[in-house]
Amino acid sequence: MSSPRETTEPLRALKRLQQRSPLMEMVIIAAPSIVTMTSYTVMQFIDGKMVSEITPADSVYVAAQGNGGMAVWLALSLALGAMGVINTFVSQNLGQGTPERGSAYGWTALWMSLIWAIVLIPFGLYLPTLFANMGHPERLVELETQYAQINLVGAFFVLGSRGIAHFFYGLHKPSVIMISALIANVMNIILNALLIYGDQGPPSWVPFGTHIQSLAVMLDLQPMGVAGAAIGTVCGAAIELLIPFVVFLSPWMNRTYKTRSAWRPSLAHFRDIFRLGWPAGVMFANEMLCWAYLMAVMLPMGGAAKAKLADLPPEQLDAAVDQAMTTANTAGWIALRYMHLSFMPAVGMSIAVTAIVGKYMGMGRPDLAEKRAWLGMRLTVAYMGICALIFVIFREQLVDVFVSDQLHETNPEAAQALLRVGASVMIAAAIFQVFDAIAITISGALRGAGDTVWPGVVTVIVSWACIIGIGHLALVFAPQLGSLGPWIGASTYIILLGVLFLIRFMAGRWKTIDVLGASATGGPPNEEFPAPTEALASGLPGEV
Repeated sequence: MSSPRETTEPLRALKRLQQRSPLMEMVIIAAPSIVTMTSYTVMQFIDGKMVSEITPADSVYVAAQGNGGMAVWLALSLALGAMGVINTFVSQNLGQGTPERGSAYGWTALWMSLIWAIVLIPFGLYLPTLFANMGHPERLVELETQYAQINLVGAFFVLGSRGIAHFFYGLHKPSVIMISALIANVMNIILNALLIYGDQGPPSWVPFGTHIQSLAVMLDLQPMGVAGAAIGTVCGAAIELLIPFVVFLSPWMNRTYKTRSAWRPSLAHFRDIFRLGWPAGVMFANEMLCWAYLMAVMLPMGGAAKAKLADLPPEQLDAAVDQAMTTANTAGWIALRYMHLSFMPAVGMSIAVTAIVGKYMGMGRPDLAEKRAWLGMRLTVAYMGICALIFVIFREQLVDVFVSDQLHETNPEAAQALLRVGASVMIAAAIFQVFDAIAITISGALRGAGDTVWPGVVTVIVSWACIIGIGHLALVFAPQLGSLGPWIGASTYIILLGVLFLIRFMAGRWKTIDVLGASATGGPPNEEFPAPTEALASGLPGEV
């Protein structure tokens, strides 16, 4: 049996957190999560920049990486969305005073990751046919398939790292994930520079570029291009899983949270995650499907529709249509890189809000859960509002970061088209930033309370009505808008979703949901972990 000191330490830490101001509590929990999400975004941004510098210059590389990556995230999305509720179960057990009961959910995430990675093997084999059926040019199909299939080989690492991360987030120990993500992302960037460019060496802006080139020459590495970027990403994901897993199994974690004794697969915990997580999984998978369709199908269709309006002879029209499709697709991915810089820190705040709301719901304090959710939303809205202004003011300069100097020199018309289309997309993105902040933060608050079905259903309905419905209407009735038409549909979706989520949160039904009562960890606190009303009464803030 654990010693009294070991078993009460989690409650002592929780009590110390309770005695801080609401803003300080939010910062302590949210800052590591935000840094983690931002590091992912910076890594993706640098990945995209590196891919755009592959020679000979061609905008197809950015589109291939974007489409291939989207296909992978679409395949992973159902499991990723469902595993997000691990944060809910762990944080509510922490608030109830039984944090050791959350360890089984960490192991269940790893078992789920292994199963899902095996299930995805047929999907990886089908990818070339899938991309070809989308009408993509042959060169694009080849590169995007290559990128996606390599990443699917590392699917277990991606899923496992995200699953174990939700355990640490729910336990209010996000720094573990922050450190592992930073190390993994630095290694990913180094490996990308090594593998993408090989013995040719990375561009001059890459730090330690000459040393990386020397290493590639010593290893006789030839440039691998887009495939090298995919291998670097897989290696980074493996590192990101290994570090928190070692911490998870460490002696001090095992003494306090019994992490080593919960390794056996548990159908009860699988059922818990499925029961609460399937709506979140469907919600995330559906969003990824709609966004993948927007990026890989509708944007090229928009570019082609506008190109066909030009009065060109038949021998020039086909080439113009192919170029317009690639330009629209690439411009969309460039804009999305900047959207990641905006909404990924907001996702970090949402993860923190889930953990904080879950903790207070486990403690039986929905009033404090509501106050923290509002605080998180105000911070997120302020940040994304500033991003919106930057998107509008510096739209052309931001897009030009991903247009290589070589493309400007060898094909100035294609470069200017990319700047023009990308700048219009940046304005569309700026319009919905504040509403996106509301939707992201409030969805995290609702998930922390266990309210997952209603948000999932609403997301499916609104996404299909706006992204797919309005997007296709724009393609048919306003082809002169080009790829901007589908972006208008996507903007409408995010605005409407933010409004609906806010209404749901203000209605307050989430305050009555009992997550732990029907779970595998349900029941009263055990004798080692007293009820939070006994353990935290002296430190629990009231109206703060």
